[in-house]
Amino acid sequence: MKSLRILAAACAIGLLAPAPGQAQPVQATKNPSAVPDYVPRSGQPGKDVVWVPSQQVLVDRMLDMAGVTKDDYLIDLGSGDGRTVITAAKRGVRALGIEYNGDLVTLSRRAAESEGVGDKARFVQGDIFETNFTEATVLTLFLLPDLNLRLRPTILGMKPGTRVVSNTFTMDDWEPDETVVVADNCSTYCRAYHWVVPAKVSGTWRLGDGELKLNQNFQMLAGTLTREGKEQSITEAKMKGSEISFLAGGRRYTGRVENDRMTGRHEAAGGSREWQATRSDG
Repeated sequence: MKSLRILAAACAIGLLAPAPGQAQPVQATKNPSAVPDYVPRSGQPGKDVVWVPSQQVLVDRMLDMAGVTKDDYLIDLGSGDGRTVITAAKRGVRALGIEYNGDLVTLSRRAAESEGVGDKARFVQGDIFETNFTEATVLTLFLLPDLNLRLRPTILGMKPGTRVVSNTFTMDDWEPDETVVVADNCSTYCRAYHWVVPAKVSGTWRLGDGELKLNQNFQMLAGTLTREGKEQSITEAKMKGSEISFLAGGRRYTGRVENDRMTGRHEAAGGSREWQATRSDG
């Protein structure tokens, strides 16, 4: 089951959790005897923050937003009672939970075995800031904004196209590609944000006899395209993983970035034509 970690100080700014003495339900299992005596409590202290469980309906929606498939490798940072990892594993996804609390790790492992997904759902005890998670194709979070911000440089260095989904909390000025609010069967912490790690394209690109200059702010782009001696500003320019799109001179350019090369097509009055560009600024 998935855990949210909320700093104890956050309660002072209105992030209310259930009463500390109120036990929270753990993952339902086919064999209740497999569940250890340990029962996590919402609001219990942790290394950086306190623990609050995610609501299952939002976990399901987060996985839908990420478009997880059996080819993905999902890593959940601060996996708590294992809900997100187990839910992903039930969809056939290979998934790993990183959790600092050893009792929660044990609970999660037993729940995964009881649910019949112990072969796909794995849990390790560790610090999310000291454990390598960069091999993930899908990353899930339920952490406060300051923790997300600390993780952000590593996330932005992951392979372009990696999907990142956060329960409730943002990545500061990195605007999400998608935001969803779950209204049904969800009472608190019902918002999810989705990002796709963009390829790094800022700089100068040689495009045939022309030049494409790009400035990049996360997935958003600005710049100019110079062709036949005429410089035009590009608009509606954006990255989605390794996919690039922009408008210039009345033409819609779409393409894909691989290392120092772009290839794609543009739409013009005469029909669709191929285009390609190579990085020219080293």
